[in-house]
Amino acid sequence: MTVSNAIRQAHRWIAIIFTATVIANFVALATSADGVPPAWVTYSPLPPLALLLFSGLYLFVLPYITRRRKVTEP
Repeated sequence: MTVSNAIRQAHRWIAIIFTATVIANFVALATSADGVPPAWVTYSPLPPLALLLFSGLYLFVLPYITRRRKVTEP
């Protein structure tokens, strides 16, 4: 398994985790008595979102990097 395939697979799993935390946030918002969920529930989607940002940027740039490597190789 190459590094790019591993990052692609990790990106997919992180997206599932992010979706689950967002759903949990909405459930906590709907079921809380005062309408405000705890802070840890509110901010729980942020770490997976940051990981998605970095892995997504890598996956976005990857075709351009490989294309440049193919052009410059003899």
